[in-house]
Amino acid sequence: MNTLELQPPLPPMEARSVDEIPVGNEWQYEPKWDGFRCIAFRDRDEIYLQSKAGQPLARYFPDVVQALSALPARRFVIDGELVIPAGCALSFDELQLRLHPAASRVKKLAAAHPAMLVVFDLLADRTGNSLVSLPLRERRRDLEKFAATNFHAEMRVRLSPATTSLTTAKKWFDKVGGDLDGVIAKQLGAAYASGERTAMVKVKQIRTADCVVGGFRYATGARVLGSLLLGLYDDAGLLHHVGFTSAFKATEKRALTDKFEALKKAPGFTGNAPGGPSRWSTERSGEWEPVDPKIVVEITYDHFTGGRFRHGTKIVRWRNEKAPRQCTLDQVEGREGRSLALL
Repeated sequence: MNTLELQPPLPPMEARSVDEIPVGNEWQYEPKWDGFRCIAFRDRDEIYLQSKAGQPLARYFPDVVQALSALPARRFVIDGELVIPAGCALSFDELQLRLHPAASRVKKLAAAHPAMLVVFDLLADRTGNSLVSLPLRERRRDLEKFAATNFHAEMRVRLSPATTSLTTAKKWFDKVGGDLDGVIAKQLGAAYASGERTAMVKVKQIRTADCVVGGFRYATGARVLGSLLLGLYDDAGLLHHVGFTSAFKATEKRALTDKFEALKKAPGFTGNAPGGPSRWSTERSGEWEPVDPKIVVEITYDHFTGGRFRHGTKIVRWRNEKAPRQCTLDQVEGREGRSLALL
């Protein structure tokens, strides 16, 4: 690549978290898609996909490389989100499966569930000139023109919607929990602040759920509590592992360790258990201790999809008065909304 003004790695503009959608004429609103951030560079026949952390992604998404190669424009840099439609929704699990060392496996996955790049910013135009110093309102105008002449014939590259209507942004926010991870607000007059959080904010819905503790993990290298494993019951009475919480004060850990060591009892989870087939698994996923499911805890979470809380949760309070069997999946199952219609 030698004719693009922008070269990888290029730190993406990032968002800081706020509690409410900002109001005012200076804001543009966009859906926050539930996928992998990706900056795509094309210089003639060379295509480079860069992750949020600056790492190459092309080997894991050959289908997206092929889609970008098919666009009429021979040079550009675009910022967007890699997503994988599966049926009528997006699948984060399928995205995680792509991060596989075997090219043959990646090829098979790409054929079964092709990925899509949802584009929300144009950083270099078809001449290779950088647009990052332009205000967002001009970059968005240029992006929409770029999309009109490039994206219509290739359905694996889509233009992400944007609006200045607070009403529309609130409607998107109501859909958060499935395909959408929240709402993004960007300052219309701001340049592309590479690697900074100055001109963009994100809003996520924070919800609560009552969960049963079905097990725990020790902290790495210490015989002290590292995380509690959370479960919810299905209609058949099976307790399924749905996530974890590790937000404990250091002063609480010893007492909590003693409490849950005293409750050790197999099987803990009677449905899906930690260490099962999940893209949330790590090398330590099998190292957990089952406990008698007697303890109920209220937690906060921001995203539930694929049968899991996407991120770690935070404890609100212990619910000693609540029966464990009252902690059911119907608290969260309705949160896996479908928003593909926005594309």
